[in-house]
Amino acid sequence: MTSAAYTSVALPAVLMQAQAQAVTDELAPLLSACVSDGGEAVLNASALTQFDSSALAVILACRRAVLARGAKLRIVGLPERAQTLAKVYGLSTLLD
Repeated sequence: MTSAAYTSVALPAVLMQAQAQAVTDELAPLLSACVSDGGEAVLNASALTQFDSSALAVILACRRAVLARGAKLRIVGLPERAQTLAKVYGLSTLLD
């Protein structure tokens, strides 16, 4: 999960409102604790198969946690449907 260059964690396959708080509570502190100022964390979203807009809230919470440490969050594998949701909510630039 951890590398010298960056920290990478994956979102679960199912991320609906019912799971969002627990996933946020697990991943945001993990990412925050594992990155340093100027570092990079990678959030792998490729496993997402069942999700709602709560998945975007989780991603944004992880982003805030990483940015608070002076690091950068890179999101990889975001499904097309999630990208469309992000556009609808005006969040696309935050997820780039």
